Amino acid sequence: MVFVVFLLAYLIRRQLDSRNRLDGDVLWRAWFHRGAKIQAGKEDAITSGLIWVLLPGLALVGVVCLLEWYGFRLAAYPLELIVLVLLMGAPGWRHQLRDYSEAWSRGDMQAAWRHIQNRLPPEERGAALSPEAMHLSLSKALVIGVFERFFLVAFWYVVGGIGAALVARGLVALSEQWPQQAARARFRTLANLASWIPARLLSCTLGLAGDLAGWSREAKKVLPGFGRKTSEVLMISANGSLTGYALDPAQFARLHPDEWTSFGGRSLAAIRGLLNRSMLGWICVAALLVIAGVV
Repeated sequence: MVFVVFLLAYLIRRQLDSRNRLDGDVLWRAWFHRGAKIQAGKEDAITSGLIWVLLPGLALVGVVCLLEWYGFRLAAYPLELIVLVLLMGAPGWRHQLRDYSEAWSRGDMQAAWRHIQNRLPPEERGAALSPEAMHLSLSKALVIGVFERFFLVAFWYVVGGIGAALVARGLVALSEQWPQQAARARFRTLANLASWIPARLLSCTLGLAGDLAGWSREAKKVLPGFGRKTSEVLMISANGSLTGYALDPAQFARLHPDEWTSFGGRSLAAIRGLLNRSMLGWICVAALLVIAGVV
């Protein structure tokens, strides 16, 4: 049933994303603002934020255990389905990437930047970014966003249950949405810890879903990759797994100057295709684990 619940949640979430519905970040932001009462001089404290993530996680575990204790475990699966749909998802990306690609194909880099500026890290939102730097920043945001909103949740749901999935996703939300900016870096450290195993697992999956020979040349940089950030592990792996210089705009421009206007759309399509094939691989592995009786 774990596999069935996750598969249903994933399919529902993909449909919601295509319609730009039900943004989980909005729910996290509203939830955190209810508990963001920080004393002066303790703006970097993380205890309050952790409580607001751990409490619902423990509550979910308690509900599931209670239902299982009384022999009603099946009654918990609809609840897990709803929670997974809320935890996963990246609504808005599809439309923004489409508009970005169209602007890039026209050579209007200023318009392309306007379409995706809110997706870039705050320090990289300058309008003076070169097209190459802008595209790489967007690509990194896309890869990390999909990993944290789908793969991370999937891994911890299968391994640790719905409570672990909520806590892992909550740590990411804290690093992005917690009202006290000073504490976000500390939450990011905890989120990176929760991402350590699933990021390296996805790194291997990217190689299998893409150019295995290219990935194998880069694998030694990221496996095990102690000390490397999650973004570095995934971007290096994705770059090695993609063909056609999809994550190397400068090299693409040198080799194919006449096709530069098509690079933005082609690169993003390649990245999305690689991530979709990787998720399909994870789903197949989960199905095999179910057949083997592991989960």
